Amino acid sequence: MPITTEVLDDTARVRIEGELTIYTVAELAAALLPQMGATPRLELDLSQVTEMDGAGLQLLAVLEREAGIAGTALSVTGQSQAVMQALQLCRSAAS
Repeated sequence: MPITTEVLDDTARVRIEGELTIYTVAELAAALLPQMGATPRLELDLSQVTEMDGAGLQLLAVLEREAGIAGTALSVTGQSQAVMQALQLCRSAAS
């Protein structure tokens, strides 16, 4: 599960490749949470995520909460098919 981070001007661009699952979220959280507040903006590219489960969704919710607390504008710039399916499941469950 490689993570690539690039900082340009006031934006950190983070690209996650591979799984965003219960098996990887602890490592991802350890890498991403310290970046909150380091730059005014954080762009999260999920276009290369191959699998996403409930733990991955929880991590996204935690990142959104922590970004708000730190004053970091968080945005998702890409969504793989796996990410779109997981988000779609959440929307249909909430209906």
